[in-house]
Amino acid sequence: MTEYNIKSLLQKAVELGASDVHYIIGEVPSFRIDGKIIKTKLPPITDQDMNNAIELMAPVSMKDKIIKSFDSDFPFEIQGLSRFRVNIAMSFGCQSMTVRLVPYDIPTLKQLNLPATVEKLSNFDNGIVLVTGVAGSGKSTTIASLVEHINNTQNKHIVTIEDPIEYVYKSKKSIFTQRQIGIDTQSYLEGLKFALRQDPDVIIIGEIRDMDTVQSALHAAETGHLVFATLHTFNAIQTINRILSFFPPNERDAVRSQFAEVFRGSISQKLLPKMEGKGRFPAVELLISTPTIKDFILKDKLEEIYKLVQNGSYNDMITFNTSLFDAYKKQIISKETALEHSDNPNELLHLIRGVYSGSNIMDF
Repeated sequence: MTEYNIKSLLQKAVELGASDVHYIIGEVPSFRIDGKIIKTKLPPITDQDMNNAIELMAPVSMKDKIIKSFDSDFPFEIQGLSRFRVNIAMSFGCQSMTVRLVPYDIPTLKQLNLPATVEKLSNFDNGIVLVTGVAGSGKSTTIASLVEHINNTQNKHIVTIEDPIEYVYKSKKSIFTQRQIGIDTQSYLEGLKFALRQDPDVIIIGEIRDMDTVQSALHAAETGHLVFATLHTFNAIQTINRILSFFPPNERDAVRSQFAEVFRGSISQKLLPKMEGKGRFPAVELLISTPTIKDFILKDKLEEIYKLVQNGSYNDMITFNTSLFDAYKKQIISKETALEHSDNPNELLHLIRGVYSGSNIMDF
């Protein structure tokens, strides 16, 4: 590919509303649109095409690293069009590139079709809030929307630690320090350590990946900061278990107590195809910590938490099935899609068939 062509390809991706571009040697370029891979009719990508693309897109400081390492992440921008998050990986000894589109404008929670009650997660003064889901489920965008709400409404210093930086914030009521792994700080652990010396109110961790990062995040929450972080988990119960699983068994009781004290809530999300065939809609599970939920975490009775959330009206919390049923009822998603993505299809079928009364179903 020439320099002009790779830029044109990214411009086309923006025009089509793609979330990702796949650029693999020997394959034609592909877009991910509404969750599906769409192949273009362009010629297969050659080694020279890949070299030209990397030469154009990669920061000068990272070009040697890209040549020597198996995996690299970096941001790229086409002024006036969009920002992009670029991953270079090796496949059968050849380089492949995945480009995630990161729009300039940060959508609001309403524009993301998230429940209004999600806003509660941005209103805490301290503690830890977790945003979870599989890759490509919109976790980074949801956190950006929550952070932008803080930016619009509160006077805070917000420090982000990302790999790489995705959304770029413009200071409004709040001010920002955005740090990229490998350029502005060595690691999430180092970034968290020094963030505490930068007078932050809010700390954003791009992703929790190991025990040391969990421990540092919990410490930051304990010392009066509001911490947002992402995890690749499916629901609230799995999220709590994953946090604990980072630690050896003999330490988990102490960590469980520490986590219960600082945990403020979580939102787990899945992006599902809309019934009319264009666009995707978020199904969410929303958990807000309460004294009762804290007690269940301390006593390791996590399954009891689901029963509380299942009630629907309890502290404005939402289960996936509540969210799926509401979207189905409003004819946003099909019955088949709802059941396919449900953690408990039998329970959802009961809701659809009207076995449960509608009093515990939230309209949001």
